[in-house]
Amino acid sequence: MFMIIVVSAATPAKLDGAMSPITARPSPIGKTGQPMSRTPADPTFQWIETDDALAELIATLRAQPIYGIDTEFQGERTYFPSLALIQVGWQGGNALIDPLAVDVTPFAEVFATDALCIVHAATHDLSVMERATGAIPQKIFDTQLAAGFLGMSTPSLSALCDQLLGLRLSKGDRLTDWRRRPLDSSQLIYAAHDVDHLLALHHELRTRLDEMGRYQWVLDECEEFRLRDRTTQDPLAAWWRIKECRSLKGAPRQVAQSVAAWRERWGIANDRPPRFVLPDLPIAVIASKPPRTIDDLALVRGVDAGQVRGVVGEEILKAIADGEAMSANELRLPPIGDTERESRPGLALVSAWIGQIARTEKLDVSLLATRSDVLALLRNDPSARLATGWRASIVGNVLGRITRGEVAVALDKSGDLVLVDRPNS
Repeated sequence: MFMIIVVSAATPAKLDGAMSPITARPSPIGKTGQPMSRTPADPTFQWIETDDALAELIATLRAQPIYGIDTEFQGERTYFPSLALIQVGWQGGNALIDPLAVDVTPFAEVFATDALCIVHAATHDLSVMERATGAIPQKIFDTQLAAGFLGMSTPSLSALCDQLLGLRLSKGDRLTDWRRRPLDSSQLIYAAHDVDHLLALHHELRTRLDEMGRYQWVLDECEEFRLRDRTTQDPLAAWWRIKECRSLKGAPRQVAQSVAAWRERWGIANDRPPRFVLPDLPIAVIASKPPRTIDDLALVRGVDAGQVRGVVGEEILKAIADGEAMSANELRLPPIGDTERESRPGLALVSAWIGQIARTEKLDVSLLATRSDVLALLRNDPSARLATGWRASIVGNVLGRITRGEVAVALDKSGDLVLVDRPNS
């Protein structure tokens, strides 16, 4: 039973697992009353471009208990991001590894150690490093993720350094061509800065997290993040991402699935962005009115007529035919949203309540509970993140009581959402 009521005044039920709000640690204050920040000195670093130099660096890092890592990569013209630079920082050292000059596969030896690897917003970094070395670190601490447990949402590295360390990092070379050689001094210094302060950030974040009893929460969340599936997109689900295809019904959806899946596989096989062979819009047009010949295909809006005359065009026509011949049970639909449709009014109010708890607890709301997390709990999904760990202690246990009708969410006179016991439930 999913019960939501709104009242003008009520006595709030006690929130299980409630914690004291965080007390922000102030930055140094200048005469103007504004937080002071300073430009850090340029870091010194090693440039690694030979096998011998890399082996020496790996030996050094294997003896470290903690190190930081970052990468620079480009993916505008490839399906898989192309690794262009690896930055590594440790206590008293900083190195830039050139993966265009040296085989970085042996770096997996560093990842195999029990050292804590400090990263920042590392979703793509882990994917790129895993593809380049065949491994990922055994333990990670993501500073952006950790900041969310202090109510900082998802700050950039420069914002975090400014807020926690009082350091103003340069943003000048963010959009540089990292595969160009040689890299100039400003690019190298910018890259070295990306890891030069990761250990200091970890220390400051851990201090604050320990004060709140949340450091283990972050480690648990980082481990979940580390183990997350980073494989390529399922080709059969590729059509879900095409806006123009979402409203299709019947046979056109089958054609959209088949053609989008072909395009995804083509991108993987050729290491090129799928849109290079066929943009999104033509897939919707093709699905709605399938062409029968290469000439018809070449006339479809958005299609490169020269590119589809040949093997590519024949493959697209085959994908169309396969889609039309597809049986209903072969169609891969987005996750069923029955629970969401049935619970939509309650979801809005519960989401607002969760947002209020996140503000009180100084947590990034997207870390605490996403819409999908709430729906998973409502479906009694055994893998629901809100059913275990720190999330259960803050909102999951209470949300379970709401769905069982034991308490209700209400609006008090001040406009705050509260929980109200339902004694007759």
